[in-house]
Amino acid sequence: QVQLVESGGGLVQPGGSLRLSCAASGSIVSIYTMGWYRQAPGKQRELVAHITRGRTITYADFVKGRFSISRDNAKNTVYLQMNNLKPEDTAVYYCNAAINAITTVGPYWGQGTQVTVSS
Repeated sequence: QVQLVESGGGLVQPGGSLRLSCAASGSIVSIYTMGWYRQAPGKQRELVAHITRGRTITYADFVKGRFSISRDNAKNTVYLQMNNLKPEDTAVYYCNAAINAITTVGPYWGQGTQVTVSS
């Protein structure tokens, strides 16, 4: 059994910052790409950023220069530092990881953490 547990969401004013964390646990052999997606009400889930095990990074255009993704392979954890947040960043943020578990290989999702940017 593999679990992804996110933390760090909340309410922040425009221009503020938040740091999301996502820790993977369970019967993990190795973790490949880890990333963050978000879904706003009435919209499709979209990629925010992802990072490979070798730390190759991809960002969505709408977060370039404001968000930063990183990972700690020893802790099976991925982070998303979000700066200069805007109201349009309001969404549920989901962690995603491609994990080689003992009996399966596949994508796993966290339960989501709410980020609300409002004055």
